[in-house]
Amino acid sequence: MRLVAAILLLAIPLTLAAAEYSDGERSFWSFQPRQATAAPAVDSDWASSPVDAFVWSRLAAAGLRPAPEARRSELARRAYFDTTGLPPTPAELEAFVSDRSPGSWERLVDRLMSSPRWGERAAQRWLDVVRFAETEGFEYDRYLPGLWRYRDYVIESFNRDKPLDRFIAEQLAGDEMAADGPQSHADRELLAAAGFHRLGPVRRNAGNQEVASSRNEVLTERTDIVGTALLGLTVGCARCHDHMFDPIRQVDYYRLQAYFGASRETNLVFNSDSTIEDWQKATKEIATKMKSLRGEIKLAEGEERLRLQAEHDALESQLPEPPPTLATVRNGSEDRNQVRLLDRGDHTKPLQPVDPRPLGVLLPEDAPTLPPDAEDPRSRLAGWITSPEHPLTARVAVNRIWQGYFGRGIVDTPNDFGAMGGRPSHPALLDFLANELVESGWSTKHVHRLILTSSAYRQASHNPAQEERGMQQDATNRLLWRGPRRRLGAEEVRDAMLAAAGELNLAYGGKSVMLPVEDALVDLLYDPTQWRVPADQAQHRRRSIYLIAKRNLRLPFMEVFDQPALLTSCARRESSTHAPQSLELLNGPISNELAARFAARLDREAGRDLDSIVSQAYLLAAGRPPTEDEALIARNFLADNSLREFALAMFNLNSFLYLN
Repeated sequence: MRLVAAILLLAIPLTLAAAEYSDGERSFWSFQPRQATAAPAVDSDWASSPVDAFVWSRLAAAGLRPAPEARRSELARRAYFDTTGLPPTPAELEAFVSDRSPGSWERLVDRLMSSPRWGERAAQRWLDVVRFAETEGFEYDRYLPGLWRYRDYVIESFNRDKPLDRFIAEQLAGDEMAADGPQSHADRELLAAAGFHRLGPVRRNAGNQEVASSRNEVLTERTDIVGTALLGLTVGCARCHDHMFDPIRQVDYYRLQAYFGASRETNLVFNSDSTIEDWQKATKEIATKMKSLRGEIKLAEGEERLRLQAEHDALESQLPEPPPTLATVRNGSEDRNQVRLLDRGDHTKPLQPVDPRPLGVLLPEDAPTLPPDAEDPRSRLAGWITSPEHPLTARVAVNRIWQGYFGRGIVDTPNDFGAMGGRPSHPALLDFLANELVESGWSTKHVHRLILTSSAYRQASHNPAQEERGMQQDATNRLLWRGPRRRLGAEEVRDAMLAAAGELNLAYGGKSVMLPVEDALVDLLYDPTQWRVPADQAQHRRRSIYLIAKRNLRLPFMEVFDQPALLTSCARRESSTHAPQSLELLNGPISNELAARFAARLDREAGRDLDSIVSQAYLLAAGRPPTEDEALIARNFLADNSLREFALAMFNLNSFLYLN
């Protein structure tokens, strides 16, 4: 009977009067104001920072002790990958290992945080959360010209340590802040930031691209990602009915969505007399001819096939580049949507209209809404989200930062701080870091440095003295009785291969790159002319963050190493282990091509001396010299196999793929 009653209640259309909140709902931990927490007093020389004091206190309560500090070579490799996504060079490794002077670790941290590579690494984590892609997905997977400028905006923001409140506000309302338009460099940055609202997948209809269902899906995407990425709440669960677990009413969902009712997509061309329409027309004419030729090529043989392929390639080289464009949004008063509560989330069953207002559980009862025609509505939303007193924003942000270093957040569900999410392993530490973020002027680098310079971060990834008790008391290492150990991410594996081979192109920013892939994959695209590989081979060796993020074609190499699909927010990357990874590393074109270049580098730099070859190979691939056993095995392998095969074997070592 209770189940039947619950179903009947859900079937009743909700009204605005439903938005009332009990004291119990308001008292949930993540909705409470942050506490002004001081680091606990601990009797330990290990606790060299406030972060360590919080960690030590929890370990001591569980009867555990931290691991000793990791070897300096391990620390250096860990820090380089965690902060830049790249391995240290042998010279950089040697410089740190041999520098035993006081403050050497802090100097290394500061140098890494000032590198342009810092922003590239930090940006990749954020791009995962906001499901960054440069195409719209679904059947057409339409390319959004210039959306790579959003990626570059994120990289540059992290490199400049842009205050996080400003970073959030620019993404939510950059177009509302822009006074002069795209011809102004400062406003181009703001308009690129507002590309945040163009990142979600969009279902296009061939006959009518502005059908009500498509518009409803766009507004849903824009609402859900704000809840997930910025508030750490699953607000999307309240789209069809009141949230089943959190105090988020259905009316709250549509009030939040109402902030986006006026927002419309726009592609702004700057510094060009051409238009998007001109580019699309010219592209379509050539693409039509290319499509016809591809059909003929499949049926042709011999000289005729070669002739047709040459004609096809000549046409491909004539495809025009899009004019300089910003994929962004604007507020349109003439086509503003009056957002309505939807019965069961169905856009064909609208109920009463709603006006913009933040989540009610975080407001006083009877808090007013904005008028439906309020100016700059998203700026108002940004002001609420980035308020220093907001209980969620800073906590969610520092939790993501913590996860980047330890593999798991203080709250282990970084996109869900609600009832079905995890509870903080170190509640006081979470509030301490959130307070530090706000009090430092929302400086994310300040929080990163607090973590990186802690003894907790510098622990070895093995703690034999505590292994038995640690596994009994804390098998998942949430209390941090040992240091982190993880496999490199997809981008890190490819970039590390390029670095070892001496082929990494460190060009900063710019248009995204498409790599050569099998024709069979390209032919699966609705429009194969979308996949245009640059003739400049140096572009093929760009860092992986600069490879195009296309929803309907992911590189097989990146996919097998758990690069996320780009349809939903990725709160934390999984790290799977399966046979296709070994097959890709042993037989894939990327690993084999780079193994050949790695071998050529070893031949140039180490000559014919086997000991020198083995030593240099381990320094470049594993960030350390080989052990005696490893050196013996490597010499024996080289006696019977080619240098290229040895280089390929180095890419398959756990010492290459994993960080201690």
